[in-house]
Amino acid sequence: MHVKTIGKVLCIGLLLVGPWGTTAAQAKKGVAEEILDILRANGQISEQQYRDLLNKARAEEEQAESVSQLRDTVSHLEKSVDDRPKNSLLPYWKGGLRLDSADENFKLKIGGRILGDWTLYDTDKDIRKDVNRRNGVNPRRRIGDGTEFRQARVMLSGEIYGNIKYKSQLDFAGQDADFKDVFVELTKIPYFGNLRVGHYKEPFSLEQANSRKYFMFMERGLSNAFSPERNTGFMLRNTIFDKRALWAVGLFRDAGDSGNSFGPDSNYNVTARFSGLPWYEEDGKKLVHLGLSYSHQFRDGRGLRYRARPEAHLGPRFVDTGTFAAEGVDIFNPELGFQYGPASMQFEWMSALVDRGSQSDVDFSGFYVLGSYFLTGEHRSYKQSNGSFDKITPRRNFDWNGGWGAWQLAARYSTLDLNDKDIRGGELGNF
Repeated sequence: MHVKTIGKVLCIGLLLVGPWGTTAAQAKKGVAEEILDILRANGQISEQQYRDLLNKARAEEEQAESVSQLRDTVSHLEKSVDDRPKNSLLPYWKGGLRLDSADENFKLKIGGRILGDWTLYDTDKDIRKDVNRRNGVNPRRRIGDGTEFRQARVMLSGEIYGNIKYKSQLDFAGQDADFKDVFVELTKIPYFGNLRVGHYKEPFSLEQANSRKYFMFMERGLSNAFSPERNTGFMLRNTIFDKRALWAVGLFRDAGDSGNSFGPDSNYNVTARFSGLPWYEEDGKKLVHLGLSYSHQFRDGRGLRYRARPEAHLGPRFVDTGTFAAEGVDIFNPELGFQYGPASMQFEWMSALVDRGSQSDVDFSGFYVLGSYFLTGEHRSYKQSNGSFDKITPRRNFDWNGGWGAWQLAARYSTLDLNDKDIRGGELGNF
């Protein structure tokens, strides 16, 4: 019998027998070795051919044993899942630690983030004098340098019965605990979509809608000095036109980081945002984003103040109106975003029209414009349910064996004008 034919017969026989388990494989192993011994003794195969065929037969047997063990493990896991109570939680990892019940009626995600800043300031004497004068310190004093934890957050979020969402996120930066997103949201409400109640971001601004985890730069542009942030209130929101557009409107009470506010003053905000995608192709690789945000803030003679740092949170505020009385504020914010593959641009302008009652009204404004390009070919992802750009997924992760990760060139110019009539808060430009 030809040697090659014998080898093929032996291999096919082992493959056929292997999946049926370890016992059959062991029985076949003895027969295979006996056949090879006879062939070698009769001089039909060389010593090297004998060793090669024997090693191949043993490899097939080991593979069959591994398959059998894997089947036993899967069977055990399936039995464990089937036998556990329907309301028990199964842990797994997907962008954080998650726990889901067997019937998927209860879902929980545990996460958090740590962001640290280091800042060094080098200013000429005229800027140093002006900034120190505004902040009431010695004009000759050096602005300084230092470090801080910009954010140190712990987060729990999840879903109940497929139509109730919840989130609790606390920030421990600054040596105390502050409320960030703490809310419950009813979803899938006919015609209205979703109702959110709690403490969270007001629906305002493209940059404000973006999570700090996914910022292109360390801080938002200067014009966001006018943007309302997190407050306590009620909000309706929904996507329309097959998620090509988003609307949101809410009533909020100024509550700050504590989430608490009580008193005779009428410090309420009515805030709304609408955004749409007139052009959207290839899952957002090519798009045009248009949006408009508006907020009316009731103040009834209470104090109002606008101020800003130079897009670095450590350090003094370079421009500041000081506190002045206001009856109300109307804030307008048109939004524009464009993306074509790895290239993108973004623009927002904000204007705060302040009603000062018996005094003349004042108008403050600011804008930013940015552009970016990915050298490694990625593009910014876009989250339609939020009407904002989202996280970046590298084509290839960075590693020490030649993985480049995602590299992006970006530039932004922003400006803020807090001068009008008798209020001289200053002007600031950043590049």
